[in-house]
Amino acid sequence: MEKETHIEGYSEIVQRTFSDRKRTNILKRAEQSTIVFLLPKVPKFISPNLLTLMGTLGSGLVFLAFVLGTYLANWYLLLGIIGLALNWLGDSLDGRLAYYRNIPRRWYGFALDIIADWIGIVLIGFGYYIYAESGTQIVAFSFVALYGWSIIISQLRYKITNEYSIDSGFVGPTELRFIIAFILILEVLFHGSITYLAGSIAIILFIINVIDSLKLLKLGDLRDKNQD
Repeated sequence: MEKETHIEGYSEIVQRTFSDRKRTNILKRAEQSTIVFLLPKVPKFISPNLLTLMGTLGSGLVFLAFVLGTYLANWYLLLGIIGLALNWLGDSLDGRLAYYRNIPRRWYGFALDIIADWIGIVLIGFGYYIYAESGTQIVAFSFVALYGWSIIISQLRYKITNEYSIDSGFVGPTELRFIIAFILILEVLFHGSITYLAGSIAIILFIINVIDSLKLLKLGDLRDKNQD
């Protein structure tokens, strides 16, 4: 009986907190289970806005890790992993907490989330720009520009389909955080590897964005035809 009650409670939280968006990322199940586990444990004094701020500060810590790694010691890059964890915690729980507490502000939250995501990726990209060796800063610029492109695609997809998704197939923001953390670890172990790894990620992002853009144009064309 206790197990059934637990399952019902889990399903109720999932229905209330995840019904506003579609997720397709690889870590969807693990991420969703973790969020459902954490939501009831968030102290009352912590608001969704405070969590959004926490997520942005996490990105700021990644920026700081790059700066310290540039001017002090390479191993300071590992602080960026803590920053990515804080960023995930704030970014993943802020909107979900609002829905969990039945205080969602759909359009306010939507706008704030996009603004915070953009500020966060600019901080991370700028930090890498400072850390990057001369002649490779273009990789940092490309990463920020391509991530911004993916954000634009998600907003246009929402406008055309009225279905909000932050993932590109099996890859979403959570997977990207894991990839960045992995790159930071490898850079500490093998100095200089970040250029090749980040460059590879930029190329992959470019390919994904091109594919998603073509799909988006087809969706737009289909909607135009259905309206005729």
